[in-house]
Amino acid sequence: MKNILSKIKLPGVKERFSFGLDIGTQSIKCVKLKVNGNSVELVAFDVEESQLDPIDLLKRIKRSQNADLVNISFCGSSTVIRYVNFLRMNKSELRQALKFEAQKHIPFTLEEVYLDADILKDDLPDNKMLVLIAALKKEFTQQRFKSLEGAGLRPNIVEIDSLALINAFNFNYPKNEIPEHKSICLLNIGSTISNVNIIDHTVARLSRDIHSGGANFTKKLMDIFSLDFKAAEELKLNPDLERANKVKAAVESVLTNLALEIRTSFDYYESQNNSTVVKIFLSGGGSKITGLKEMLASCLGIEVEFWDPFKQIEINDKLDTVKLNKFAGFFNVAVGLALR
Repeated sequence: MKNILSKIKLPGVKERFSFGLDIGTQSIKCVKLKVNGNSVELVAFDVEESQLDPIDLLKRIKRSQNADLVNISFCGSSTVIRYVNFLRMNKSELRQALKFEAQKHIPFTLEEVYLDADILKDDLPDNKMLVLIAALKKEFTQQRFKSLEGAGLRPNIVEIDSLALINAFNFNYPKNEIPEHKSICLLNIGSTISNVNIIDHTVARLSRDIHSGGANFTKKLMDIFSLDFKAAEELKLNPDLERANKVKAAVESVLTNLALEIRTSFDYYESQNNSTVVKIFLSGGGSKITGLKEMLASCLGIEVEFWDPFKQIEINDKLDTVKLNKFAGFFNVAVGLALR
């Protein structure tokens, strides 16, 4: 498996294509980028409802996008991200030290995981440096590899959702667009998991997966209105006038618990660092609920806005921009993967 913490490396003048494949609980998202020098162009995209066995969908994506090597990612209980202070050392020394230090910080044995690390800051006080440690359980990785193999696809780079999000954000939103000496949060609300990532001047400082997402809102509406999952999903995204107030109240009740978890993450981060989280950048299919952005801002007392994973990426003229805009916010992880 290739380095799960590789930096974004745009090639030289040679044109190439890169695929980011985000296999979620509720949907599969894929983007195809053409990279030519410093130019990046979206040339194909797809979003499909997930199935228990995604092989048929993956075969369809392979055919429609002429895909072969794909970059994929994981989140939740199969992954661990830790930000740890080490004594200052070079990368070679870090590789050696990691074998002994990682076990202190991850809840799995080293034999169970793929393990990687990267130096984020090497100028901390007391001769220290900030290191990101990432671990991914081999069992889950091998299961995903089998699905890809069954569809005729090959894994290229394996990543963690949170790190892919940070890749996409830092590519599209350079330092001069972020408040100086302030921290921001990337909040990606998926179907069953929400990723919280705090960034200080483009450097990741905290990553956490919260086991709550869009499906929790849907299940609440199913209970209240006695609907099946599909009907509750539609109501969640497009509430009618008659039920709008009840839908809002149901969303707020679930959102309150999610906001409490987010606030706990902010409080912990701010207690450990001389910085305050001043803004949330929102993404993910679960974030598209009517009024959620405003409710979240009210709950947390902080500015919230959606962010565009294609802000610095050209859009091919032949693409269906109506469909692309309809699924805005779904592709942030996939873009971060394809940029690898």
